[in-house]
Amino acid sequence: MFHLSPKHLPGAGESISLLLLIMTITSYFIIGLETVPHIPLLLGILIMITYGTVRKFTFSTLQYGMTQGAHTGLGAVLLFFLIGILISSWMASGTIPVLMYSAFTLTEGPWFFAVSFAITSLVGVALGSSFTTAATVGVALMGAAASAGFSLAVTAGAVVSGSFFGDKMSPLSDTTNLSSTVVNVDLFEHIKNMAWTTIPAFIISFIGFGIMSPSTSGQSEELAVLQRELEATQLIHWSSWIPLIVLAGLTLDRKPAFISLALTSVTATVIAGIRGVLTWPELWNSWFNGFTRDFNHEMVNELLSNGGINEMLFTISLVLLALALGGLFFVTGLIPSILKQVQHALTSARSVVLSTALTAIGINIAIGEQYLSILLTGEAYQDFYEKAHLARKNLSRTLEDAGTVINPLVPWSVCGVFLADVLDIAVIDYLPFAFFCLLCPLLTILYGLTGKTLTKA
Repeated sequence: MFHLSPKHLPGAGESISLLLLIMTITSYFIIGLETVPHIPLLLGILIMITYGTVRKFTFSTLQYGMTQGAHTGLGAVLLFFLIGILISSWMASGTIPVLMYSAFTLTEGPWFFAVSFAITSLVGVALGSSFTTAATVGVALMGAAASAGFSLAVTAGAVVSGSFFGDKMSPLSDTTNLSSTVVNVDLFEHIKNMAWTTIPAFIISFIGFGIMSPSTSGQSEELAVLQRELEATQLIHWSSWIPLIVLAGLTLDRKPAFISLALTSVTATVIAGIRGVLTWPELWNSWFNGFTRDFNHEMVNELLSNGGINEMLFTISLVLLALALGGLFFVTGLIPSILKQVQHALTSARSVVLSTALTAIGINIAIGEQYLSILLTGEAYQDFYEKAHLARKNLSRTLEDAGTVINPLVPWSVCGVFLADVLDIAVIDYLPFAFFCLLCPLLTILYGLTGKTLTKA
């Protein structure tokens, strides 16, 4: 958004003060009043319009800044529509249920903490949602740990780690799509590049949870019942694997994410229609309203009632408001003014990656909102990656490593508050055991300092 910078920049002190004011208001509304993030974002937009008016900016200039800011996220918005459709169609075709069923089979052996991490990772990738994974499978695993007398703090750490592995690596995840789109990187290229930090973090975490695991089995009747109830839905079928195979084939063929998600959604819908899971009108309506069927198990209903364009509208509206606010930050010169003061230090790959990671972490801690940490950091640092001759996929990876997975470690953040509530354990208790979330930012900073795995432009 640097093309939005005004000719005359405000002073750095003035810019920092106004940004701190808006961050304070945002933090108070999200953390103190527990409102949805949309409200403080809209208030921030109004404050910036007032500031711009006082600074003699015409409203048309300010409006242009908002629209240009929102324009940078339209690619993500279109993908969000398709993600909602894909989740709904994969539910109907049985693709997501069969992945869950396969994951639950792992609970039959020992190494409970490692298995819990693996299960939530698989389900997280299938659902693309850390919240849904933690609130369903995570709750079941916490119940299994309680009944077996295992550590609830370590179990919660494994659940949170696995849930955010899925949130980070799934093509269905909103944060994964947002991180790639905001810096104009192909979705699957972004996921592939994240493997450099994600796979080592996963392996180390799995080993750590394996070492800490008791040698006895942790399978509980609750998980066994959940597996049986999934099978009883009659959604699990050999054809349920076809949409996943189609998506993998399109990805390997390097088709654009939009095309891959669209074709896979149509494939899954046709399979569900042929099998008679829903009537054809119900299937097409599920593209908007999501997949819903009344099963005999409450947790299965919660797991499988998911997807649809309507479910994505919350995220879409949040992204557009955040980007509009970011456009105002640039068009009034606030962010360019601050970056101008430090641009002399942001010339090497080492300094750029380190600064990006610290900024994303700082926004998470200050505001408690992962979307803003991704959006604002991504917009602010694009030009610095170009000047340091680094490919943009390095930036999108850092946004995920230091933005997405940090949020559940902040007690007052949106993710932290949600997870503490559904898992019934304080963030500070599971934080030392959320190995994956702790390792990702450390690895991305380490790679930045050493230059390893960084791709040149």
